Amino acid sequence: MPGALAAGFGLGFLTAAQIGPIWLLCLRSTLRSGFRVGIAIGAGAAVIDLAYAALGVAGASRLLEVGALRIALGLAGATVLALLGLRTLWSAFRVRLGGEAPDEVDSPRRAFLTSLGATASNPMTIVSWAAIFSAASTGNAIGSSTASAVVLLGGVCLGSFVWFSVLSAAVAWSRRRVGPRLVAAIDAVSALAIVAFAGLLGYRTLSDA
Repeated sequence: MPGALAAGFGLGFLTAAQIGPIWLLCLRSTLRSGFRVGIAIGAGAAVIDLAYAALGVAGASRLLEVGALRIALGLAGATVLALLGLRTLWSAFRVRLGGEAPDEVDSPRRAFLTSLGATASNPMTIVSWAAIFSAASTGNAIGSSTASAVVLLGGVCLGSFVWFSVLSAAVAWSRRRVGPRLVAAIDAVSALAIVAFAGLLGYRTLSDA
């Protein structure tokens, strides 16, 4: 059981640490609105990682072998990411005089819901988690019992959340030293990168059709 927890924690932590659209969303949201919003982004990502990891273990990845379903979900995910990136890009180029208006500042609740949608936008993650768990099982990182699988999934959720907590804390600590122009520049770069991820997801979806 401790081995399953450690394996799950490591998988969740390392997967969350990879630079991707949610990583960028957490970075720019924490810069804009502080640690609480960054934590909310991380909580949303951890919840979806847990859900997708559970679906991967349960064998739901087989559903994505249906061509039409895989294409539809992939294109829907690409659209969600593209819209998120374009919204971020728009905010980066708006004229700001000393900060955002109160109604523009993301609340933790809104950030959590946005993170849920953005993280869930790539259903192919289920396939990735299924492959990860298959490798972990082959390497005897987890046992064959249901309890071990549950502990492993809990470790995945914890590891993902801890990574985003570390990222949010680091960004929140440094945000006082970051001026408005640099924040806008980071917004723009993050937005373009998120749109690029959306394009990559769409391309892979269509090329695998």
